[in-house]
Amino acid sequence: MEIKEIHNFNVYEESDFIKIQNELKKKIMLKNTFNKSSIRLVAGVDLAYWEYKNKQYGTCSIVVIDYNTKEVVEKVNSVGEIKVPYIPGFLAFRELPLVIEASKKLVVEPDIFMFDGNGYLHFNHMGIATHASFFLDKPTIGVAKSYLKVNGVDFKMPEGKESSYTDIIINGEVYGRVLRTRKDVKPIFISCGNNVDLETCTEIVLKLINRESRLPIPTRLADLETHISRRKLR
Repeated sequence: MEIKEIHNFNVYEESDFIKIQNELKKKIMLKNTFNKSSIRLVAGVDLAYWEYKNKQYGTCSIVVIDYNTKEVVEKVNSVGEIKVPYIPGFLAFRELPLVIEASKKLVVEPDIFMFDGNGYLHFNHMGIATHASFFLDKPTIGVAKSYLKVNGVDFKMPEGKESSYTDIIINGEVYGRVLRTRKDVKPIFISCGNNVDLETCTEIVLKLINRESRLPIPTRLADLETHISRRKLR
């Protein structure tokens, strides 16, 4: 799969991170740039970490499934040293090099990428799912297992029934959605990455839920693959 070179990753200062985010967020599109009926392949993306000899390493797994049959079409991995420390709000600068490396190995071309992380639900609207979209040149969705509090705003818990949700509204703007994917299980936190609207994000996520998890199949399988890869590499 061809990847766009939007910027390099030889930056390590927060001021540089913010400058790049501010430039990219001007280009975010919270509208569908595709026909929903044309969706065929959806990719799930996740990473796992470990330490060895005082250095931190990571592995990225991408699992592509058929949107209709839910069957796995392709799996790829990348591995490398992590050189950017964890700084809240700047996860993309830490993870994207491995995401890009793994994406380049894909033979198939996914229609949508789904990330274990946030997109528009971010203090600067530039979570990993949104940031990655500019390199991948594909619509992206953020699916987080836990809530990233922005500007001190808490979320409102949705009803306990399947498919119920509440929107996360901060300063009058919808940042994301708290979605109950299965009855009486913990909700997940979804947000647009780029080139997709929130209603479509919700529809896609719910279609990719099965009885094995509250998480959509692509990111759940990617999570499992990262743990398999990490065990082998460690």
